[in-house]
Amino acid sequence: MSATKNIIIALDEGTTNAKAVALNNAGEVLVKFSQPLSIQTPHEGWVEQSGTLLIDASVQVLAKAIKAVGAENVCALAISNQRETAIGWYRSNGTPLNAALSWQCSRTASFCEGLRRDNLEARIKSVTGLPVAPLFSASKLRWLLESVPGGFSLAEKGEICLGTIDSWLLWNLTAGKSFYCDYSNASRTQLLDLVTGDWNNEMLEIFQIPRAALPEIKPSSGLFGFTKGVDNIPDGIPIMSMIGDSHAALFGHALGKAGCVKATYGTGSSVMAPIHSAQCNIQALATTIAWHNGEKLVYGLEGNIPHTGDAVAWMADSTGLSELPETELNHELNTLPASVENTLGVYFVPALTGLGAPWWVDNARGLICGLNRGVKRAHLIRAALESITYQIADVIDAMRQHPDFTLTALMVDGGPTKNDWLMQYQADLLGCPVMRSDIPELSALGAALLARSAVSPLSTQEMLAMLPVHRTFCPDMARHQRLQQRWREWRIAIEKTLSQPMSAA
Repeated sequence: MSATKNIIIALDEGTTNAKAVALNNAGEVLVKFSQPLSIQTPHEGWVEQSGTLLIDASVQVLAKAIKAVGAENVCALAISNQRETAIGWYRSNGTPLNAALSWQCSRTASFCEGLRRDNLEARIKSVTGLPVAPLFSASKLRWLLESVPGGFSLAEKGEICLGTIDSWLLWNLTAGKSFYCDYSNASRTQLLDLVTGDWNNEMLEIFQIPRAALPEIKPSSGLFGFTKGVDNIPDGIPIMSMIGDSHAALFGHALGKAGCVKATYGTGSSVMAPIHSAQCNIQALATTIAWHNGEKLVYGLEGNIPHTGDAVAWMADSTGLSELPETELNHELNTLPASVENTLGVYFVPALTGLGAPWWVDNARGLICGLNRGVKRAHLIRAALESITYQIADVIDAMRQHPDFTLTALMVDGGPTKNDWLMQYQADLLGCPVMRSDIPELSALGAALLARSAVSPLSTQEMLAMLPVHRTFCPDMARHQRLQQRWREWRIAIEKTLSQPMSAA
């Protein structure tokens, strides 16, 4: 790598924003650009995005970042992406079959319930590490084929491409020359055999997904292709890493060090802990591939929560707070929870499109309980923020059943982590330090580190030197003991949610 051509530009394509971050060879952020993304909900439980707009926004921010630092200084691109979101397109012209079906989308809940009725869940989980749920990509890919005439036949002939968002981005950035996905994204589809690291024929048959329609799987760190034919982006820039955003954040926090459990606070949340093997008998949790660094597979134990930051956004919207300018809104979200001593007994279970880990009830719907005459907006906002901490604590409680699991610190990232009150409440609830990254671009940094190590091999010590400083929120152990009662009351609210008449998905 030359002294000047040493900048990695990481594209972090999330659910609500596409971001491009330029990092130098010390891991420092030079410039960053962001473009908001819209989400559509055409029916109850349906959540989708325009695949074309995802590409347009991604190209715009990449082009701006490349221009800002100079194309002659860019040595590689890296990609981190929202996971499980599924898309299909025609191989001949790249036109999407339909919208991209978001990871939040539950339109395939009835199909997933059919798999459970057929007693297939245990087999699916033993092979893929994932419980049956519409969150994962396979049932969505099947739906996409059903949505177009002759979809299954065209897919069998290789005339349709199916993939997660990493493969969709790569296809478009390389003018259709590269059709790959990485191991981390492949492991979220429910089609990958965790032991062999290849698409599993039995799973392909269960979900009716032709192998000819799927991308080739590659390590998360390595050459995926070169830019070609993209407006305002020079041809020939190598794309040297692809990885799911939550996996990238785990890598960016501590390179997968044991005991450093990661929680990404975004629209939803991923809680992930590094483990030694693909074996997991905890039904409520997923086993996944954290990454392939070019030499070996690294596994992760994970719980996925659909609505965390999204729950706060929903409550802010429902109480009129979202009408404020963004700076005022953020100020209110930081100050309102501390302005009241508690929620006056209010609990908000944000099962807005179902409950994720550790419950996995697709057709559960949200519940606000404990309302009384004294409840004001501050109590409701506090209840929404507290719901994030309880959901994360529920997942960590389930993780403690795994023999490889240890928790020395919760490493956190994502927009909601800027809320100091929230971070302190999480530390006090768990009774362990919560360590917040000083930079919000953890997923981008993780992807960039994997790309840099592919461009020019780095030692572990060299990569550790590029990791960000964290701010630590130490737990108040006396408060920790008091909050255990609040957590028990939260579990009662969960039971009430599960006992409600369930909505048809």
